[in-house]
Amino acid sequence: MGSLPPFSDLSLDPKETQTLVKPNELLSLFKSQQKYLNFFFQNLDQTQTLTFTQTLLNAKGTIFFTGIGKSGFVAQKISQTLVSLGIRSSFLSPVDALHGDIGILSKSDLLVFFSKSGNTEELLKLVPCAKAKGVFLISVTSSEGNLLTGVCDLNVHLPLERELCPFDLAPVTSTAIQMVFGDTVAIALMGARNLTRDEYAANHPAGRIGKSLIFKVKDVMKKQEELPVCREGDLIMDQLVELTSKGCGCLLVIDDECHLIGTFTDGDLRRTLKASGEGIFKLTVGEMCNRNPRTICPDAMAVDAMQKMESPPSPVQFLPVINHQNVLIGIVTLHGLVSAGL
Repeated sequence: MGSLPPFSDLSLDPKETQTLVKPNELLSLFKSQQKYLNFFFQNLDQTQTLTFTQTLLNAKGTIFFTGIGKSGFVAQKISQTLVSLGIRSSFLSPVDALHGDIGILSKSDLLVFFSKSGNTEELLKLVPCAKAKGVFLISVTSSEGNLLTGVCDLNVHLPLERELCPFDLAPVTSTAIQMVFGDTVAIALMGARNLTRDEYAANHPAGRIGKSLIFKVKDVMKKQEELPVCREGDLIMDQLVELTSKGCGCLLVIDDECHLIGTFTDGDLRRTLKASGEGIFKLTVGEMCNRNPRTICPDAMAVDAMQKMESPPSPVQFLPVINHQNVLIGIVTLHGLVSAGL
């Protein structure tokens, strides 16, 4: 196979003129979108929103979402968010529903229609079929007096001043407010159901979310033979191999009962060498170590360890892991946390 030339070689024909985005126009668009979103927040009917949220919270069956086009994508995303919170939810394609998938509906279910206009033909065709199944129907729309509001059991109006599109046609602002509305309601349900951090983590076992909520320090720390340990009476120069061979960037100074006394880093080594010169050959680790290092316990969350490393006054690359008796049992490093996917 051939290879692409370097980017620098892909020069433009000097005769061609580039079309550039004007910074002022881009800034103006963002300000306009902010204005339209503010219109939504300022005019959203809180009573409707509360009733909608309470209805979803008390649902006995599955909460189905449906929509066409961009509204359909939003409906799918909100449904997936609810599922991640442990709420029974699914997306029902209105087209597929009319060709057999409606069989999944039961009278204990809710069906939420997301539609800007509320007049979409495919959604309106689905209404009588869902009603025949005894499903509770909810519309979430932005156009006043639309057909869906006349046939659903509960209606929510999402105030829309206009689309950001210069023709007021492309669904960009309308889908933005749909997403904001749906996701905010989802978090309200999360709070009302008293979902715990551990329960949320159980629904996200893979990826960074799951790892940050499940992994503890003891799951990612180095221990036993991996630890770069020494005694405070050891000469610094005698511990260079230990300092550099364990990949931690430090020495962990302990006493005979493995209590942590302090730490000595490769940075400390450079500073000591600069300040002492040949005198470093006579210095012990205990004379130059940091006797008040940041530490962490083994049952702390791994993500908390990373935050502690990055906290003021200056970031560090490792944390000694000690138990409640100050006994050294491990070390967690920034490189180790990153390697674990945190």
